[in-house]
Amino acid sequence: MNLSTLPFLLFLFHLAHALSFEAASIVDGLKSYSQLDLPHSVFGSESAAFDCRGKGPYVGVSDGRILKWHDTKKEWIDFAVTSPRRDKKQCDGLTNEDLESICGRPLGLKFNTVTCDLYIADAYFGLLVVGPYGGVAKQLATSAEGVPFRFTNALDIDTKTGEVYFTDSSILFQRR
Repeated sequence: MNLSTLPFLLFLFHLAHALSFEAASIVDGLKSYSQLDLPHSVFGSESAAFDCRGKGPYVGVSDGRILKWHDTKKEWIDFAVTSPRRDKKQCDGLTNEDLESICGRPLGLKFNTVTCDLYIADAYFGLLVVGPYGGVAKQLATSAEGVPFRFTNALDIDTKTGEVYFTDSSILFQRR
């Protein structure tokens, strides 16, 4: 895949909840909801994804982490981060928004159904990927045709071709 020629897909996708992610299911024709509260120190799950085995959800949160819901433990666990310079002590529970550019802000998440890799659109670090077991994501692209990404936001993957489509919300301004 030639990353410098990745096409941009302009679409509006926004799944945001200030403090929680709600999972809905249909039970006997009635909607049944379960609320999965995020840890008290984070907010802003912008995107939710389920992996190729149906596990999750996974959410990107305000302090730069990608969290995974651990169904057995009934808690969120750290899955991945987008910044190789991220200091856990400085970033976990981030309240200083000026540190976002160091800690990261993952906004778009999507698993490749063939490889089980998680592709991430981070507002500051561009397009990234992390393997199915998490860790520090590998940066794939920060610009296209010489134009740097300023506010990488959402993404999707064509399940037939594996092509990654993502948005860059601004050519001038970063998220902050």
